[in-house]
Amino acid sequence: MTTEEIVAQQPYSASWWNAIEGATDDDRAAIQSRRLREQIEYLATHSAFYRRKLAAAGVDPAAVRTAADLADLPFTEKQELRDSLKAAPPLGEHVAAADDRIVQIQASSGTTGSPSYVGLTRGDVTTWCELGARALYANGFRPGDRLLHGFGMSKGFVGGIPVVQILQYMGIVDIPIGAEAGADRLLRVQADQRPNALIGTPYFLTHLAEQAPSIVGAEAKDLGVRTISVGGEPGGGLPVVRDRLAGLWGASVREMLGGTDIACTYWGECEVGDGMHFHSPDLMVAELIDPDSGQVLDPVEGTTGELVYTALRREASPLLRFRTRDHVVVTGTDCACGRTGYKIRCVGRTDDMLIVRGINLFPSAVKELVAELAPAATGEMRIRVDFEGHTTQKPLAVVVEHAADLDPDGQTALKEAVETRIRSALNVKAVVELVPDGTLKRPDHVKVALIERV
Repeated sequence: MTTEEIVAQQPYSASWWNAIEGATDDDRAAIQSRRLREQIEYLATHSAFYRRKLAAAGVDPAAVRTAADLADLPFTEKQELRDSLKAAPPLGEHVAAADDRIVQIQASSGTTGSPSYVGLTRGDVTTWCELGARALYANGFRPGDRLLHGFGMSKGFVGGIPVVQILQYMGIVDIPIGAEAGADRLLRVQADQRPNALIGTPYFLTHLAEQAPSIVGAEAKDLGVRTISVGGEPGGGLPVVRDRLAGLWGASVREMLGGTDIACTYWGECEVGDGMHFHSPDLMVAELIDPDSGQVLDPVEGTTGELVYTALRREASPLLRFRTRDHVVVTGTDCACGRTGYKIRCVGRTDDMLIVRGINLFPSAVKELVAELAPAATGEMRIRVDFEGHTTQKPLAVVVEHAADLDPDGQTALKEAVETRIRSALNVKAVVELVPDGTLKRPDHVKVALIERV
């Protein structure tokens, strides 16, 4: 979809982009079930991949009447999509729209091999824009804002062109510099243009702010940013990470969540700041499951699980019960902002979880504990893994950066503090190696993994 074909929309109210965000349980269920039936019928007509998949599971598409019926359907796994793409390039056996209807193709990072490719029709682009507008409006972005684009703009990632399209749909001016341009370019554009909004990954935007005095001779908080939206990696919901980012920029910081396969972004945090809302029951079904058993979980406060999505208005690359491997915790089931449904924080990907002597551990939990020890620690850390898979009986090997001016006694105290905190909070023994400030790679347009395999 070209720039000229993206027509800016208007928000429903000063607080919500779309009225559906405050729908009652009954209204949400009714529209979701109706659109699910329409989507299942579309799959049965246009997708040989899903016809075979449902037939193999003994599922009659006509029997799927409500969102609750999804629990009887098989999951779609990421490996199935990879196999489908390999079997029938360029968009796989699961493509469900004719070539002449596809106007855009996005790509995943391809960290385990070739990227996954996702096709979009004009209708799909509009759906992605609507999904993203609801999330970013909750984050505090408003029509008429001017925004500095701090996600990567290259390689077909959804943080690039699709975010530009969402912002244009919202009536926001995007300055698409991109993270790969580097801190110098981004900060000079910020100083020159003074956009009031900023988007990117939390750790890269923190790094950007830290470089502002040396690059443009001013503190980041004096460069005019009012609102920041962060995503692309866990961390934006951690109080210590958020507070530092907000303090450096002098701006509000809110989190959002999405993914290449299903859409660009579709969870967004409001001004209350205690979790991300799911804004689009009319466009997607979001299920919470036990990652081990696959059983659907009731999303009550404190529940942890894996998110599974079914697209309801998807044409080119539809997905039915797609397992994201995003591991989340439910932070609440109501909100002062008036939006209905439950809220979440993402704590990591199920695939990133380590099992240390029988204890499940996410790298983001270790990151939080280390970041809370500033200024003795810079906040940069890595978990070094010297074993195959995700399970070990060894103590956890953690590399932690210490402040440049920390004396030997302070370093000893820091090492002991990190090991004690990990043992106390996570019930895991850790062996900590301290390294000087600047040793570990800082984030840029490529997210830095907290796990290093050696």
